Amino acid sequence: MTALVSRIWSAFSPPQPPKSAGALKFGVLGAANIAPLALIGPAKSHSEVIIQAVAARDHQKAAAFAKANGIPEVKNSYQEMLDDPNIDCIFIPLPNGLHYEWAVRSIRAGKHVLLEKPSVSNSTEAEILFNLPELSNGPVLLEAFHNRFYPAWAYFRSLIDPADVVHVSSNAKIPWWGTSKNDIHFNYNISGGNMMAMGTYTFAALRLIFNNNPEECLSCDVKAFTEGVHKNCDYEAKATFRFPNGGIGEAFSTLKGETLPKPSGVTVTLKEVVVPDKTLPTSQEKFQSRELTLRDFIHGIFWHRIDIKDTFAIRGKDGEVVKRWEEHSSRKVYSWKDAGDGSRFANLPGEVYWMSYRHQLEQFVNRIKGRETQHWVSAEDSIAQMKMIDMAYEKSGLGLRPTSTYR
Repeated sequence: MTALVSRIWSAFSPPQPPKSAGALKFGVLGAANIAPLALIGPAKSHSEVIIQAVAARDHQKAAAFAKANGIPEVKNSYQEMLDDPNIDCIFIPLPNGLHYEWAVRSIRAGKHVLLEKPSVSNSTEAEILFNLPELSNGPVLLEAFHNRFYPAWAYFRSLIDPADVVHVSSNAKIPWWGTSKNDIHFNYNISGGNMMAMGTYTFAALRLIFNNNPEECLSCDVKAFTEGVHKNCDYEAKATFRFPNGGIGEAFSTLKGETLPKPSGVTVTLKEVVVPDKTLPTSQEKFQSRELTLRDFIHGIFWHRIDIKDTFAIRGKDGEVVKRWEEHSSRKVYSWKDAGDGSRFANLPGEVYWMSYRHQLEQFVNRIKGRETQHWVSAEDSIAQMKMIDMAYEKSGLGLRPTSTYR
């Protein structure tokens, strides 16, 4: 418990080193609730990041946000932010339907962009955005899939050979009281929907575990609103996908979950394999099947656990089971050092109190500065993610989220 309290306390009140002369100055578009957690807090412990300015449609709201978060400048408009040569990077936590336009505008203004997920509204926008010719001239664009930068997720994936994956199930839930019908999550015109929110995590988990993109969405059962701006916005979905190796992935997500919060999870079932065992008579063989579960793959800093269940069986040549037993183990990986001195992660940068957002920021800055990055979300990855979301929305009957007319 002491370690937990210390870790969380330091995550929200981290050491604050002096800012370096070449620190990157960030501008935030929108006084979004996620910004303090996703960028402003993590920036405190990074010597090369300064949160310089914020802009919002409501100037008074932006001013109050700036005061509350110690941001020195308030811009009169998003465009004024982009026109400021003193701003190096733009963080975009706007409603989904505005991501594409303001990411394009930011890149064309020569700014590096940290873009909240989902990157855009659909794969049409993704194809355009991530293939902008301006990206070949220097600006860095990253879809902010923060949880993919966390040590526990990287270590969990290292335990899995995608070729052996038979089945993956993922789930993510927000309690019903965590959202309201009038939230941006449920406005179709700005690309709302549960699969655009929690579904982004559960879908990406499937793709990354299989290390491939789905061939087909076999089913997508949704609960959705049917009237007004909320029409065709799902608040719960279960989607089933088939992957190229024949494996099946199931993703469940909801913004109307049970009253008590429950951690997200991903469970992976590997195919049964023969385990050589010279102690057995020639008439018998030893088999092993493995199931791995990562509990809370989204916000691992608070708590997570990797559970491994190995099922062994001794079978005769006729297939009859002679003996069967299970072995269980578990592990927590709050830092790269927790992965073990002998692992390829042991010497990576990070502290035990770094949130996934802080790990993400480290890699974003390193890429801009021309330094090595150990983890990244590529353009191809972000495009594939939106194609998967489109696939599910088409199968559900709700249809794709609207495409921006901005070019």
